[in-house]
Amino acid sequence: MSTPGKFITLEGVDGAGKSTHLDFVADWLRAQSREVVVTREPGGTPLGETLRELLLHRDMDADTELLLMFAARQQHLAALIRPALARGAWVVSDRFTDASYAYQCGGRGIAAERVAALEAWVQRGFAPDLTLLFDVSPELAEARRAAARTADRFEREADSFFSRVRNAYLDRARAEPARIRVLDARQGIAALQVEIAALLQELG
Repeated sequence: MSTPGKFITLEGVDGAGKSTHLDFVADWLRAQSREVVVTREPGGTPLGETLRELLLHRDMDADTELLLMFAARQQHLAALIRPALARGAWVVSDRFTDASYAYQCGGRGIAAERVAALEAWVQRGFAPDLTLLFDVSPELAEARRAAARTADRFEREADSFFSRVRNAYLDRARAEPARIRVLDARQGIAALQVEIAALLQELG
């Protein structure tokens, strides 16, 4: 029987730069002879990608948004994440449930208890082994977003929304410091990658 793999997630406000480091994490793990599966949320499966298009580009009620996020997450876990981990692969995901607490609770104002109920139902105690939280001010994140691409409906939110999202992420990190490791995303790419490599080495 193969040894179960590890689940690593990258989090941060839109524009924090986490996506820039996703390939570095995957390449570093492959260099250690790991099988690596790279994925994202919402998305990761054919159904999840369909839901992603709705979530990013269609206006909807905040509760509808939360429920669709967890519908996509359930499919993601069932069809991709759990099977990959069971065969010994390491899964690296651009966002997971911490994003729901940050965006839907912090950003939208949904009660954390409601997200926790969905988390318990869908995940049944499952959580990432390591979460890399790329922290940056909303102002710098906005500047990076403006230079990068056409904004989706989340990225068009006001700075006050992203301030709430950032604060919610940092609250999560303070509550789970062993799992959620905060990285100063103002640093240059090379400096950040030295820190990331050290955390991956620590995970084993």
